[in-house]
Amino acid sequence: MRILFIGDVNGRPGRRAVQTLVPRLRAERGIDFAVANVENAADGFGITPVLSDELLGAGLDCLTSGNHIWDREEILAHLPREPRLLRPLNYPRDAPGEGLFLGAAGDVGVAVINLMGRVFMPPCDSPFAAVDAALEGLDGRASVVLVDMHAEATSEKMAMGWHLDGRVSAVVGTHTHVQTADETVLPAGTAYITDLGMTGPYDSVIGIDKELALKKFLTGMPVRFTAAKRGTRLCGVIIEVDDASGRAGSIERLQIPAGAGPGEKADAHAV
Repeated sequence: MRILFIGDVNGRPGRRAVQTLVPRLRAERGIDFAVANVENAADGFGITPVLSDELLGAGLDCLTSGNHIWDREEILAHLPREPRLLRPLNYPRDAPGEGLFLGAAGDVGVAVINLMGRVFMPPCDSPFAAVDAALEGLDGRASVVLVDMHAEATSEKMAMGWHLDGRVSAVVGTHTHVQTADETVLPAGTAYITDLGMTGPYDSVIGIDKELALKKFLTGMPVRFTAAKRGTRLCGVIIEVDDASGRAGSIERLQIPAGAGPGEKADAHAV
């Protein structure tokens, strides 16, 4: 089984990259299941119900998020109605929506778990305790389990990778919008990368119009950020998983310029 996992989709440029490239990747690379983090899809901050439907319609099977999932008020009522759009599992129980999606690729059960770190992040429950309980609750209903660890600290993401090695198919990091070059398959068969990177405009400061970001850094004054528009890339990984054992066999890092075919990669590595 081939899994496509895409990093933080940022603004309209990121959404257009998904709409253009995901269908091509699914066809040309034989993708069986596709996931993207979408917490920045609405001009860099949050996501709306309309944009959620748009991204799911572009060929994604599940959408993950993070601390920005709450930025658009209209998403609160939508989350309980759309099980394919996740919020972090380790928010308090009364938060709307779910942190785990149980789907399928053909006749193979696929679970997606969305976690959020606690180091330099808003308060939330322990992601380690939350994922342990979630895995126990799956009770064998999914042989392939994918985890989005949305966190600031690389150490916390790495710790989660080692905590889950051999227990899930993949642990991928999101949130920093900067792709790391540490993709690997851990000893017990879990694919890992500290951060998938951003799917959005790279002529920017982590997706934000660079002039606005510079103004904030140079003056220290409040600035209303908006998403940049140029230099768009799709970033993420393709993971090959044995659908019987759930063990990963390889992880390939992707950076694809918007408008390019899947064969025209800015950067791609296989382990």
